[in-house]
Amino acid sequence: MIAIIASLLLTIAIGLLGPSAMVPDLGGPAWLPPFSLDVRPDPHLVIAMAAAAVVLGGLGLFTGLTATRRVSPRPAAAPAHVPSPPHPATGAPDPATGPAHPATSARDSATSPARPATSAPHPSTGDSSHVSASARLLVLIGCVAAGLLAFLPPSGSGDHLNYAAYGRMVVLGVNPYTHGAVDLPGDPIARAVEEPWREEPSVYGPVATGTQALASWVGGDSLRLTMFVLAVLNSAAFVATGLLIDRSTRHDPGRRLRAALLWTANPLLLYQLVAGMHVDTLAVACMIAALLARARPLGSGALLGLGVAIKVNAGLVALGPAWELRRRPGRLALMAGAALAVVIAGYAVVGTDAISPVTRTSKAISHASYWKLVQGWLQTLVGPGSAYRGEIQIGSLLVLVLVAWSLFRLSRRLDPVGSPAAGPAGKVAGPPAEVVAAVLVGAYVFATPYILPWYDGMAFALLALVAATAFDGFLVAHLLVLSLAYLPARVIVLPDDLGWLRAVVRPQVVPWVLLALTATLVWWAWRAAGPVRTRPVPAGRPS
Repeated sequence: MIAIIASLLLTIAIGLLGPSAMVPDLGGPAWLPPFSLDVRPDPHLVIAMAAAAVVLGGLGLFTGLTATRRVSPRPAAAPAHVPSPPHPATGAPDPATGPAHPATSARDSATSPARPATSAPHPSTGDSSHVSASARLLVLIGCVAAGLLAFLPPSGSGDHLNYAAYGRMVVLGVNPYTHGAVDLPGDPIARAVEEPWREEPSVYGPVATGTQALASWVGGDSLRLTMFVLAVLNSAAFVATGLLIDRSTRHDPGRRLRAALLWTANPLLLYQLVAGMHVDTLAVACMIAALLARARPLGSGALLGLGVAIKVNAGLVALGPAWELRRRPGRLALMAGAALAVVIAGYAVVGTDAISPVTRTSKAISHASYWKLVQGWLQTLVGPGSAYRGEIQIGSLLVLVLVAWSLFRLSRRLDPVGSPAAGPAGKVAGPPAEVVAAVLVGAYVFATPYILPWYDGMAFALLALVAATAFDGFLVAHLLVLSLAYLPARVIVLPDDLGWLRAVVRPQVVPWVLLALTATLVWWAWRAAGPVRTRPVPAGRPS
């Protein structure tokens, strides 16, 4: 808890200090939000603060998630011949009575958060009410931190400057999918965009562009006010997601505490998604809401469509409900139709020009990705005349399949207790939607050639909806390493003695670490998917 709070305070302090190597200068009168002290700290100090915030946040998460394994009481195994009665709301096995069949009994006892009605609380950690209170406190801390960060200048990267410029273009009647900030010379909003993005058109979906246009319409010529509106929308989406996840896990104190750590009070996500103010937060909010509302296919489909119309790669989440409803074609058609209608309507408004930037950027390779190493090896072995982007796309797809298949072998251990029903009967053959989505998005962030720290946000939100496994730690390590790689995630002139951050850590050290982490994840998943070893219970004397 101490490490998490310290990390959050450092993240807040970075924004409060004002323009720096981590915080772009917004200009404008200081009495307009977002507010700062305008101290303009030295790059060494503010980057050290950011590094400390990331490291402390990672340590706090590792410690907290390990503790949640201990605070969750272990469920008692249900007898093989006694099925559990269905839950009256979902039709799924009632959490208070245990699993419905013996196969899930061993699996849940090994990996799933406990159900307090079946066993006594752990003697060293207190009862379930204490765990629930800790979870509520973490949710409160995360929500307050997100609210404070909305009133501070965004930090970490300069992406929010692009958002403001794209919204400004819409307001001025310029197509953001065919023009860049350079096409608005002298404009007070567009001139703030940093290199090398000044010539780049938008790669975001029509709904994201709509929110950016709304912020620009409210902010007018003021970059500060435009940024404040974007920050408020972003923080609200983060808090809403946290409250939805908290509500969905409130029946189990252990799961609720873990979910608060994975999302609402996650200092790494608050650093990346809220302080960094990335549009991914809006997509996550739509997709989590869609998953939790999937008993109503029309509304769930509309939410899925909104998420895809914010950021295309969020569409991986939609495969979860699609799998769950594969044997109910009517409900599947209703959900898919609603999703497609929203996406088609959005792109019909902005035009087909919005499609080409997405297809172009899909072949990009980020500097911290281990596929950058592969690209270098191919250029050395075969020849430097090609970037080998097509070959790398094929390779990344194969890795995605390998990682996903490895994690799918663990799908029964990831099954959450009391998953929302796919329909009135609540009967789902195979893993539920949140497990399928968590596996696919988790595999994506470990396999994609273009990966940035804030891309992990979707995986964390989905992981909070499934049962605890060691995959939690792998994802925390992934985000921790990526966050350190992008200090700062801006193309600015750093002091000579900090050049190694960009020249050594990002392109040389981090790709090797991510490659090793991915290989270890596959190895662990295959080993963990083996039979669960349980000690035989000694026969007791009859009482």
